[in-house]
Amino acid sequence: MELVAGCYEQVLFGFAARPGEACGLTPDFTNHAHTASLSAVAVNSKYVVTGSRDESIQIYDMRKKVEHGALLQHNGTITCLEFYGTAHLLSGAEDGLICIWNTKRWECLKSIKAHKGHVTSLSIHPSGKLALSVGTDKTLRTWNLVEGRSAFIKNLKQNAHIIKWSPNGEKYVTVITNKVDIYKLDTASITGTITIEKRISSIRFITDSVLAIAGDDEIIRFYSCDSQKCLCEFKAHENRIKDIYSFEREGQHVIVTASSDGYIKVWNLDLNKKNINQIVECFVIIINFKPLVEFYFFVVLLAVANHLKDLLFKGGGYSYKVQKTVLLKNSDHRIIELLRLEKILKIIKSITILCTFISCIFKQF
Repeated sequence: MELVAGCYEQVLFGFAARPGEACGLTPDFTNHAHTASLSAVAVNSKYVVTGSRDESIQIYDMRKKVEHGALLQHNGTITCLEFYGTAHLLSGAEDGLICIWNTKRWECLKSIKAHKGHVTSLSIHPSGKLALSVGTDKTLRTWNLVEGRSAFIKNLKQNAHIIKWSPNGEKYVTVITNKVDIYKLDTASITGTITIEKRISSIRFITDSVLAIAGDDEIIRFYSCDSQKCLCEFKAHENRIKDIYSFEREGQHVIVTASSDGYIKVWNLDLNKKNINQIVECFVIIINFKPLVEFYFFVVLLAVANHLKDLLFKGGGYSYKVQKTVLLKNSDHRIIELLRLEKILKIIKSITILCTFISCIFKQF
């Protein structure tokens, strides 16, 4: 079970969940394969693929813990990546192309000129037969993945930057700045609209009828797709939320959030409760990446560690030590404070050596 996070510092981080051990969540790998900041991440059961502003897609084998290769079909920043099962990967970029990849031989099966501008987002239907994409040409396009051709084009009034299918594939949503339009697949018409004050950075279907929305503020909001009413909201971070992901663990919904405040948080979610303190419970904060600032991340599977102590993480030029856990009374969750950075120590050591060298020169005179 793995949690994967990519950052603006060109580094990919992996955290492994190992139930039964004293430390249930431990750093598993780091990979520094790009020469520019990461812009997209996708995972399946074996591989992590990362897209970057360096115009490449890097492949990392999580089982062997080695770099597997690079895909160089695009000529622009990689904007979106999505696996379908273990056999196929779709990629979109600022060159307007959508590429369909065979993940067994890692060859490009089809390269489609999808949009006149950038491809900003894509989403694969649960059946694997259809895909949706939006771009900076103010169009929403439906793709027949069986034949590899365009099936439908819908003109939008503004550029959409997110598109997402519901889990059952009966509806999909588009995001334009701070507005979410909900479409029904049968009619391809808008059935409802959700609007919030801030720009929306990420959305996630918790169920077929409940949508989690995160934006350029500290709040996560849960909306009903049927009534477009806000079911609940809560403050998750101290700064804007960059991404949100959800999955089910032992029959319970779990959401993971990443923020510009440097924290990745994991929350238990029970929408059947009425009290907001009972609906959401932050049961662990994974790590504090203060120097890394921003995140794009996806979760494959995750286990919860009850005690995270004396964890030393070295990789990608950074070293983090978990020195203590703090229990907050208000939100009843543990915060892992990471207080040491190897990079700072290296800088101090370099300054010390330089001062010693200068001192020796002065002694000679």
